[in-house]
This record gives sequence, structure tokens and C-alpha cells, in this order.
Amino acid sequence: MQRSGAPVRRPALRSPAMGPLALFELTLDSPEPRALAEFYRRALGWTYAPGHERDDPDGDEWLVLLPPGGGTRLAFQRSSAAVPPWPTGARVHLDLAVPDLAAGHEHLLACGARPLTGSPAEEGHPEDLFRVYADPVGHPFCATQAPSLSTPAPAPAAPAAAVARRTPPGR
Repeated sequence: MQRSGAPVRRPALRSPAMGPLALFELTLDSPEPRALAEFYRRALGWTYAPGHERDDPDGDEWLVLLPPGGGTRLAFQRSSAAVPPWPTGARVHLDLAVPDLAAGHEHLLACGARPLTGSPAEEGHPEDLFRVYADPVGHPFCATQAPSLSTPAPAPAAPAAAVARRTPPGR
């Protein structure tokens, strides 16, 4: 109950003993988990988790892809649930960073993605470099030209000791 404009106290989102939480895995439902996992494996260049590389003769109920260098995993589970139509029914979508949107577009089409929007110029946002696609099951996702991937990273600063060695005496 809130009184006299005082803020409502909410429970802490983390405890000192637990620390911050991390996103471990994002799971996509699919009637055919192997087919959808293969699409994302080709699109992202990720690898299967150990033991998930081969088809299971009893049917693949759960598969996991691992990003290079670690990070949030992408999983696929068998489900007959319908995928809500985009844009009115979609609740969550992936944003895939690409270094070049045009090249990313061609790559995603070759992997089996279906474009849901036109180019940024066709959609009226030429400076906002993204396009929306559907994966083979119909889950929407975006390809976004990420500035950090399309421009070279700045050269690392020289360590202070190296700068000191290059500075002439008396300066």
C-alpha cells in the first residue's frame, strides 16, 4: 500500500549472497528441433553442445547450440505450439548482429530465412540498419548492422610505461 506519495518498497532483485543473475540460455519451440537448430547453426556459425551433434533415433527433443567463446546458449525444444504471427503476436525475438546488412541479408536467405520487411531504405529508416526475418518455423528475428562489427576497433592505448619510455627527459 502506498501512502502520501512515498515510494513502494520492492524486494531486491538480487541478494549479496547470490550476486547478479546472467542469461544462460534462450529456448525456441519447434515441431522439428533439429531442422531449426540446423538453420541457426548455419546462420550463426555456432556449434552443437557435446552430445547434440548427431540425430537421436528416438527423436530430438532438446538441442543446444554454443556460441564461440562462451555466452548465452541457444536451445531448441520440441513443441507443437503455434508461433504467433509477426508483428501483432510476437512476444520475443532475436537480434543478430551482422557486420554488413546487405551481405548478412544474402547469407540469411541462403540459410533459409524469409524476409518480413524490405531494406531500411524501403521501410523509411535508411539510417537504422536492420531488417526483420522469419526463421523456418516462423519465429521473427532481426539482422542488425552493429556499428561495433562494421567499423574497426580503435587501437588499444599504449601502456603508461611505454608512453613514459617514449617521453624525452625534462618534459
